[in-house]
Amino acid sequence: MSENTATKPRKQRSRFRDPINEHRHFRLTESRVAIAGHPIHAMLVTYPIALTFSTLGADALYWWTGDLFWPRAGLWAAGVGFIMGLLAGVVGMVELLIVPGIRIRAASWTHFILAVMLLALLGGNWGLRLGDPAGTVLPWGILLSMLAAGMTAMTGWHGGKLVFDYGVGTHKAHSDPP
Repeated sequence: MSENTATKPRKQRSRFRDPINEHRHFRLTESRVAIAGHPIHAMLVTYPIALTFSTLGADALYWWTGDLFWPRAGLWAAGVGFIMGLLAGVVGMVELLIVPGIRIRAASWTHFILAVMLLALLGGNWGLRLGDPAGTVLPWGILLSMLAAGMTAMTGWHGGKLVFDYGVGTHKAHSDPP
């Protein structure tokens, strides 16, 4: 085997580059909607996450105990979770649209689509409960709560992937190259 054929595949491999990774804005992922360097989206998403699971917990406790306190607690948890989810969604959408390094990643758009679907579920769950909080818990309220909890897990996993794998929304040291 000649020396040229042994090195030829290596030269061909060097030609293949990821055009997204080489994009000049790829590494610009620092949050621009922040207070003292702390991203507002990351602060806001904790509320709809906690309240989604609280709604599921209230539904399960109502099913188990029959106490009418739990449907009222679930109604409030669903409503406040939806409203806080809207706030977090608006901030996240602004980040998505104004930060080029976030916008260029497919994972950002997946997270966005899942979050919009989750907001629809949260709003539907809250709207279902408005008329009769106790009467709608079984079976539809608890089913929507379980579906919303599952969607929250998927959406949160994608959001975590953006932060931990790509550094989206994190503060970069000034010595890092752009």
